[in-house]
Amino acid sequence: MRTLVTSALALCFAATALAQPQQPAPKVTYIQAGALLARPGEAPRGNSTIVVRGGKIAEVREGFVQPEAGAELVDLRNQFVLPGLIDMHVHFYSTGYPLQARLNATSRDRGDAFVDAVGNARRTLDAGFTTVRDLGAEDPRGVRALRDAIARGEIAGPTIVNAGEMISVTAGHGDANGLKEEYAHADRAQSTAICNGADDCRRATRDQIFMGAEVIKFAASGGVGSNIAGGLEAQMTLEEMKAIVETAHSFGRKATAHAHGKSGIDLALKAGVDSIEHGSYLDEETFRLFKQTGAYLVPTMHAFESVIRQGRAGERPPASAAKAEQVALVVKDAHRRAYASGIKIAFGTDSGVGPHGTNALEFTYMTQAGMPAARALRTATIDAATLLGQADKIGTIEPGKEADIIAVSGNPIEDVKRLEKVDFVMKDGRIHKLGGQRQPFPAE
Repeated sequence: MRTLVTSALALCFAATALAQPQQPAPKVTYIQAGALLARPGEAPRGNSTIVVRGGKIAEVREGFVQPEAGAELVDLRNQFVLPGLIDMHVHFYSTGYPLQARLNATSRDRGDAFVDAVGNARRTLDAGFTTVRDLGAEDPRGVRALRDAIARGEIAGPTIVNAGEMISVTAGHGDANGLKEEYAHADRAQSTAICNGADDCRRATRDQIFMGAEVIKFAASGGVGSNIAGGLEAQMTLEEMKAIVETAHSFGRKATAHAHGKSGIDLALKAGVDSIEHGSYLDEETFRLFKQTGAYLVPTMHAFESVIRQGRAGERPPASAAKAEQVALVVKDAHRRAYASGIKIAFGTDSGVGPHGTNALEFTYMTQAGMPAARALRTATIDAATLLGQADKIGTIEPGKEADIIAVSGNPIEDVKRLEKVDFVMKDGRIHKLGGQRQPFPAE
């Protein structure tokens, strides 16, 4: 009897196994690279072959290795190959064209904005940026949905680490200032990010996490983009900032601070923030605080160039244009001194203030301010990945890491402008761009 029961169970298990759909074998791709910058900051390698299996880097081998049976071959023997780039500050729900955005304010709703965000994500991936932090969207649930759809492979775009809404005090940089009364009331009614006092700022932080935020952003100081003549210095108290940072950390999130003026930057650093966005006014005391806390500066020089250009073209309202001219006098020198000081830097553009897909312009601005090209590349790969807490997954081309890989026509360490024209983009092992052309999505 025991033998019969055992045989019957074996037959049942065999039948169940046969009924289960067979999983396809992981896709294998061999990438032959004429030059390979596997770890930015180190010397490039010569002829190399990257083996990708199931979306991960499996091997990096010397020379041009012929693919195994059934594998796809990507010929980049005349290309310079490097890790997918990381932009630590974008806004997919913003267009980079402020005048047009103001004209559209009464005729477009969140559905239209989501469609725009999908296009902005695709343009960013086309530009070679395979991971981004989205640091504030008018629809935090929408950017969460975009993040998840990209992760599922349903929409083409970079991996998104999202912040929800930027937390702000009343009348601060993140409040609905400069709008008609009915629009301001409607905007505030939909927001959970306005807070006053430490306890209320804890509540605002938890609300962002509830809506799916993976990083917390707050407005420590006034901002150039807001249409209020509130200056660029601190707008939150130290206690409010501490409440935000401590709450974010207690939920396993990092916190970053929008900060232009020295008082806002210094208070945010004392509050324990993980990074500072923009950093217009910096001095030796501030550099010491950066080094003591280990925080990163995300300079966003692309944004400064954009707002100055837009303000002078009459595309920004008066209060915003005036602040743009104010920071134009100091920011380039501040960032030059920041690079020379040796503080930690991570790459970010604030795209959405300027047009999406032009992110690589930041490399030129960084080198013009005195940063060597090799270090600038590291800020957009290894350093950004470290700030994200994902250095074990992205930022280099090594076995076990995500197959986020790009290629350009020449050595970007010799000329960073080469990064403005990316010929090849692979994200999670899927080819999105080849020979400078978008590939069908989903793959045919």
